[in-house]
Amino acid sequence: MSKFLYNVGIRAYRLGVSLASPFHAKAAKWQQGRSQLFENLEKAFKDNKAPVIWFHCASLGEFEQGRPLIEGFRERHPEYKILLTFFSPSGYEVRKNYPGADYICYLPLDTKENARRFVQLVKPKMAVFVKYEFWHHFTKALKKRHIPLFSVSAIFRPNQIYFRKRGAFYRRILERFSHIYTQNQESATLLSSLNFSKVSTAGDTRVDRVLQTAASAAPIPVAAAFKGSSPVMVVGSSWPEDLKVLLPFLQQHLPHLKFILAPHEIRERELREIETRFPQQAVRFSQADAQTVARHQILLIDNIGMLSSLYQYADYAYVGGAFKTGLHNTLEPAVFGPPIFFGPKYAKFQEAIDLVEAGVAFPVKSTGELSAIFERLQKNPAEKNRIQSKAQEYLQKQAGASQRILTALEYWLPLPKA
Repeated sequence: MSKFLYNVGIRAYRLGVSLASPFHAKAAKWQQGRSQLFENLEKAFKDNKAPVIWFHCASLGEFEQGRPLIEGFRERHPEYKILLTFFSPSGYEVRKNYPGADYICYLPLDTKENARRFVQLVKPKMAVFVKYEFWHHFTKALKKRHIPLFSVSAIFRPNQIYFRKRGAFYRRILERFSHIYTQNQESATLLSSLNFSKVSTAGDTRVDRVLQTAASAAPIPVAAAFKGSSPVMVVGSSWPEDLKVLLPFLQQHLPHLKFILAPHEIRERELREIETRFPQQAVRFSQADAQTVARHQILLIDNIGMLSSLYQYADYAYVGGAFKTGLHNTLEPAVFGPPIFFGPKYAKFQEAIDLVEAGVAFPVKSTGELSAIFERLQKNPAEKNRIQSKAQEYLQKQAGASQRILTALEYWLPLPKA
């Protein structure tokens, strides 16, 4: 019954996307990106003689977790071709030109025929799925061909379907993985409760990525000029639900605190709304220059891909998503050491839980809570120094997951031909 419902759900999802595509840009990209997928794959892999490793990421956040592994594998094994797939347009559209992979495409919908055809065309020697990706037909097709399959940076919680009485169908999906590398010990313990022995706690590979980013962060002259000697709060990946809390906070604390505001999605209507609410104070990054930008108090980021480097200018950080779909990357600001704020829905994110427990991050439910914590920290430089030290201590303790996983994966690689 579960298998039947799974297949019905997959087809219903496809129908829903098809119906929504004329009205929803993201749905249109999801559908259009898959229209010539197999034809393009056939051309790309027709004459390929090199071994292939397949990395799959649902979206951009998972890509950032997988990126240290992709780049580490490339460095260790340049003889391999790297295939990178995405489920979501928000990952594919941003990283479709990523130079670290040889071929980048959408993941076909998880049907029996799609999975069979995809694996037969690509012929990967190994597959690595990042975090939450557990597809029935793809895992079965890989298992049938005896292709090693791994899950990395995985997180499990007791309320998930795998640990319920009626979760046998989904537990069989997990059993097809050659090994699962979890972010934390709690997840490994949960899998062990299912008598699943192919599990190790390796940590979060994003930590290695943010440490790399911080070490090589290039200066952004416009942002540096905007900051000058003023304290700055960098708001990253904000949604309209975050702005309901943030905009009154901006009103309260301008001009003594400046803001760099990077929305999750660049929408003209929302940018104009902020410009209208704060006339003369807000300026878009694309329209700013280093000579005059310091006159403004709000710098609106109207591009994608700059956020992780912008956090170097943060005295305080706010990370969006925890009033809506899911908290975005809190490790990116943490590596630079500012106090971090976000909304109340963060329980699914281990790094956020850890940062809150360490006193580095502060969940808030309202403008009042945000203002109260901010004002307390503003008056206590020693506490801000403690937060910076605690953040570095946490990140250094978590570092090294990528190398641990890469070393383990090499055990499964086919021996080179003599």
